[in-house]
Amino acid sequence: MAALSGFTAAETGLATEELEIELLLEALFQRYGFDFRAYDRQAIRRRLYRLMRKRGLATVSSLQDRVLHEPGVSAALLRVLSVAPAALFDDPEQARQLRIVLASCLRASAVPKIWLAEFGGAEEVWSLAIMLAEEQLHTRTEIYATAANEQVLAEAQHAAIPLARMAQCKDNYRASGGTGNLDDYFEVDGGHAVLAAHLRSRINWAQYNLVTDASFNEFQLIVCRRALPDFGPVLRRRVLRLFHDSLSRFGVLGIDREFDQGDAFGANYQAVFPHQGWYKRVA
Repeated sequence: MAALSGFTAAETGLATEELEIELLLEALFQRYGFDFRAYDRQAIRRRLYRLMRKRGLATVSSLQDRVLHEPGVSAALLRVLSVAPAALFDDPEQARQLRIVLASCLRASAVPKIWLAEFGGAEEVWSLAIMLAEEQLHTRTEIYATAANEQVLAEAQHAAIPLARMAQCKDNYRASGGTGNLDDYFEVDGGHAVLAAHLRSRINWAQYNLVTDASFNEFQLIVCRRALPDFGPVLRRRVLRLFHDSLSRFGVLGIDREFDQGDAFGANYQAVFPHQGWYKRVA
């Protein structure tokens, strides 16, 4: 049959799996309202394999059956398809660049607003809040941390860091350019550390879907570095247009990589750092 059809068994299996993935993503959208259909297919496939291995499933179709009929599996799938949680100051070089951006782009605004779109867990947001405090900007800056997944939001709002992990967090903090005492930004509750209340009060947590929702405010800084790599070309263009519509003139956009040649809005931005994904909107 393979010889007659012109396809090898491997090609036929890959085509079948591709159809299974399409059906699963369509089921997620129709049943639960989460639209991953325009995400990069290889990124989706890697995450599906991870969940399938964990649950001992051989095919994507068997996963779809569990998602539709077994309580808890849909939540597990949505979590694995969402942005992976980040650790506090887990990317010191990016944090150093962000410190420079905060100092240069927010001081002129009376009440600056920052949008962390599809944030990578509470600790990414907390890292930003700490840097704002060190730049003396926290009392007048609002952080909007958004995610499409309600579970991700709930985890972030109730997050805490085990005290055993704080030593590593302090190493990352110092490597990111932090010069203070990291403990000063936290409250200890039992065996865990939680961001201080006066810094948490500047964070607005909200459910927001980059795939379907419209612009909801004007921001002086928009950061989306962890989710964009998962987006396919069409969705990426859609999201970059959304960010353009939401960013004030002379505001800064932080994305995962440089603009592609021919990006519709690339001419409206000026690079902040060479060969990095930080841009100031100039038009």
